[in-house]
Order: sequence, then C-alpha cells, then structure tokens
Amino acid sequence: MTDSIMSKAATMEIPINSNGDTGTLPEDDSLEQAAKLQWSLDEKVGSSRGTRDLQQVMVSGPNLNETSIVSGGYGGTAEGIIPTSSIKGPAVRYNAEFNKRIPVTGLGSNMHHSSSSSSMTAEETTRGVAVEKLETVKKWGLNTYKCTKQMISERFGRGSRTVDLELEAQIEVLRDTKRKYENVLRLARALTNHFYNMVQTQHALGDTFADLSQKSPELRDEFGYNAETQKLLCKNGETLLGAINFFVSSINTLVNKTMEDTLMTIKMYENARLEFDAYRSDLEELSMGPRDAVAMARIEAAQQQYQVHKEKYERLRSDVAIKLKFLEENKVKVMHKQLLLFHNAISAYFAGNQQQLEQTLKQFNIKLKPPGDDKPSWLEEQ
Repeated sequence: MTDSIMSKAATMEIPINSNGDTGTLPEDDSLEQAAKLQWSLDEKVGSSRGTRDLQQVMVSGPNLNETSIVSGGYGGTAEGIIPTSSIKGPAVRYNAEFNKRIPVTGLGSNMHHSSSSSSMTAEETTRGVAVEKLETVKKWGLNTYKCTKQMISERFGRGSRTVDLELEAQIEVLRDTKRKYENVLRLARALTNHFYNMVQTQHALGDTFADLSQKSPELRDEFGYNAETQKLLCKNGETLLGAINFFVSSINTLVNKTMEDTLMTIKMYENARLEFDAYRSDLEELSMGPRDAVAMARIEAAQQQYQVHKEKYERLRSDVAIKLKFLEENKVKVMHKQLLLFHNAISAYFAGNQQQLEQTLKQFNIKLKPPGDDKPSWLEEQ
C-alpha cells in the first residue's frame, strides 16, 4: 500500500503558471497520511541502524584526525574539504556500552601537570638538601676559623682562656697516672712473656730428664728426681701464669678502656672550652664596636651563640668532674684487688707453697685453661 501511494505521489502533475511558479494544489489527505507513515517507519529503522553503525565506527572506524568534512551549496558545484584536525574543540570519548560522550580534554593535561609537579618536587628536594649542606659547611668553616683564631691568640699570649684550676689539676693527675699504669702494663706483659718461656723450658727439661732416666740405668734415680722437680715447677708456673694473665687483663681494661673513656670526655670538654672562649672573645669585640642597627643584630646573634656554647661547656665540665670521681673510686677498688692477687701469687710460687698458690686463685675466682684449650678447634681452622 505504501509503494502504491508513493508512486501515485510521484506521478502527480504539478501545474506551473506562465511565470514559472507553482500553482496552488488542492490538499490531498491520503498523500499526507502516506508521507507521515513513511517518515515514522524510516525514523525507527534509521535509529536502530544508526546506533549499531555508530558503535561499529567507534570501535573500528577511522581516526577522527584523518577524516574530513565535505561541504557544498545546494545545487552548487563547489565543494570544501575541511580536515577535522584543524577544528578546535574538546575531544570526546564515546562509550559504546552506555551511549555516553565522555570528554577527554583533561587527561593529557592532567598527566602533563602530574609529571611536571613530581619533577618540580624532586628538584625542590634536591635544592633543599644542597642548601642544607651548604649551610652546614658554612657553619663549620666559621666555627673552625673562630677556634683557630682563639688557639693562636692563646699560644702567643694575646688571648684569654677560661681555666678551672681544680679540674685542670685533676686532669693532669689522671694523665700522669695513665702514663705510669701503661708502664706497669708493659712490664707485666714482659714478665708474662719471659715467665711463659721459662715454664716452656722447664717443661722441655723435665721431659728430657724423664727420657734420660729411662735410657741411663746408672743415673735413673738422679734423672728421675730432677724430672719430677721440673714437672712440679712447670705446674706451679702455669698456675702463676694464670694469676699474672688475670692481673694484666684487669690493668689493660682499666688503662685502655676506663681511663681512655674519661680522657675522651676530657677532650670533648677541652674543645667545648675552646669554642666557648672563641665566641666569648667574638662577643667582646663586637660589644666594643659601634652600636648601629647592623652591629646590634650581630651582637644579638653573637650573644645567642655565646649562650649555646656556654651551656655546652658547663655541661661537659660537669660530666668530666663526675667521671673523674667515679674513675678514682673504680681505680682504687680494682688495683686493691689486683695488687693483692699479684703479691700472694708471686710469694706462694717462689716459696714453693703449691697449696697457697692454688688457694689464691680460688680466692679471686680464677680458672685455669686446660693445656690444649688455646688451640683452635677443627671447625675454627676451616
């Protein structure tokens, strides 16, 4: 029916007047209804087909930047090709599943902005670390210059230094005591080495006498007595070596650890004293100068530095005084025990009193190592 109606509409004659204008046509209700019906059918079919075609184009169609728009006038012969890449406007991303247009203009700009922000952050961090290191080097150089200037002034007698007479006397006594104790330690180690060699010689001599007593029947008794005597001396000598080694170990701990720790604190105290005097002299020089705005700012900064180094100096001076006190008490306690051990062990050994020598070791909780204990195990040798 539709085809017949449309053919009818196509074959209708359109009257034209003498001027070339179309005349007024009578209204045809059937033709109008057919046109409306055909338009609704085309709209439904075209809508469903257009949706599928658009989805297919968005999936596998050409790039929008490579397409062109052809424009031309109605009934004209001229055509204009306008590349879409020249069209300015926000790009869109079509979601075929939900039929939505999603603007993508901000994606590239956001990525560029994020990368630029991260690079700027890294650059600022590096710059901050460099500035911090530069400030540290600057402070260290200024502090070194002031301390060197103060040291030279003190050596040439042109600068003043802060002196604590009582503390300086105690420090000097400690240094002298350490030198003397180091000499005692050196001599005790020498005695240990010599006595160890003597014990080893006695041990070898006893073995030789015992072997000769077996091979010389006419001198068996004489060699046997001497072999027993050397073995007994060797045993007592090893016991005495245990006592002397304990004495040496205790003196070494006292000298090279306890005293050395106190001397390290004293060294820090002396450095703090030098810095304190350097900043004190700097403050005195600024106070004697002009009193303008710039000078007052420098004086205020110097006053703050002076106060900081003063507190550090006083804190370390207190630490040194406390350590010296405890060191003296510890030294007396340790040396009292070690000197008593050394005396009793030496006296018992040279008196030939084996029981007294062993009792001395038990009194000071000294355990002797077995003869083969000094040798490393097979696992340690690997």
